[in-house]
Amino acid sequence: MRLAVMLAAVSAVAAGAAVALASGAEAGTTLGASAAEKGRYFGTAVAAGKLSNSQYTTILDREFNMITPENEMKWDATEPTQGQFRYTSADQIVSHAQAHGQRMRGHALLWYQQEPGWAQSMSGSALRSAMMNHVSTVAAHYKGKIYAWDVVNEAFADGGGGGRRDSNLQRSTGVYNMVKDFKARGVPIDCVGFQSHLGGLPPSDYQANLQRFADLGVEVQITELDISGSNQATAYANVVKACLAVSRCAGITVWGIRDSDSWRTGENPLLFDSNGNKKAAYTSTLNALNGPGSTVSTPPVSTPPVSSPPPVSTSPSTPGTGTGNGCTATVSLNQWNGGFVATVRVTAGSAAINGWTVGLTLPSGATITGIWNANRSGDSGAVRFTNVSYNGSVGAGQYTEFGFQATGSATGLTPSCS
Repeated sequence: MRLAVMLAAVSAVAAGAAVALASGAEAGTTLGASAAEKGRYFGTAVAAGKLSNSQYTTILDREFNMITPENEMKWDATEPTQGQFRYTSADQIVSHAQAHGQRMRGHALLWYQQEPGWAQSMSGSALRSAMMNHVSTVAAHYKGKIYAWDVVNEAFADGGGGGRRDSNLQRSTGVYNMVKDFKARGVPIDCVGFQSHLGGLPPSDYQANLQRFADLGVEVQITELDISGSNQATAYANVVKACLAVSRCAGITVWGIRDSDSWRTGENPLLFDSNGNKKAAYTSTLNALNGPGSTVSTPPVSTPPVSSPPPVSTSPSTPGTGTGNGCTATVSLNQWNGGFVATVRVTAGSAAINGWTVGLTLPSGATITGIWNANRSGDSGAVRFTNVSYNGSVGAGQYTEFGFQATGSATGLTPSCS
């Protein structure tokens, strides 16, 4: 796994991510679908105990395409007794995500505030050994099911001393210097995440702070977003616009669904009220996602630049290649039990092309649940994909990419290109 640092958390990220539309959603009408149109994800924190609530799951499955367990994967939940692991609640969340075409962020393998009682008196080599065993065991249990792990939550300037009381700017600068040092020394580091538990408008330098980390060559993510206050709608929109303005900002996770689900009791910091109704903050967030903003892009391959989602989360396989009139299409896959993400690369031949069509025949039982950077006809069987307005022109020898997520098997996918 790749290593990543969070502002207030440290993560290990699998080898990239494909962003998928929320299951069954029409692009532009939900948070997940609108974010996917920009090559991003829009996720939420989920509690296993609320998955039996139909209002909760209806909103979850309609609006969000990334899930983070709120507490169920933390150390005290998964290893309450040393060497005895318990995954029931966490597995419930993972199973829900897999059944609904959503992807998982693992949170959090280690956090000082939720150590199990048996570990709290440990120190030195005994604690290190216990930590390493816990991390490796839980990570192995969820191998292939997690897009990214928050390995150490709130690892920087923590504890009760003066460092914990440093300003957000000081802590941000401290993490920035650490990441810069990692890059200079060749320490693997790919992502920086920003917790954003805000009480009003984000700081005036919020976007600039995202950008300065991105300029170090790392991906950035907004990992725990909730906002209270009378200007909540504007604040949410500003955070979204900041992410969209930074091409390396991969996505946003809000920390809960309804106000009644929030850890910030009485502050009403989320996008849905306690009755499940969309708030003004929801509307402003959706409008911001549907507004102008950058897309997550491959290196420029044509004019205008051609967008693609980030790379898939495991080493991809390439099942087939198709060559047609002036173009070639290749498919790489990220598969799991019950579904897959396909990334299709369309490469021009010796002459530039203006418009392309890719044909694929999906195996029996496979159904497309989301797509980005292309139009499609059909969801199963023989499906045709065509360019959208911004990626039809591809220079000689250059390429563009699109992708889709589907349920079922990807066996035998061989594309044609024309």
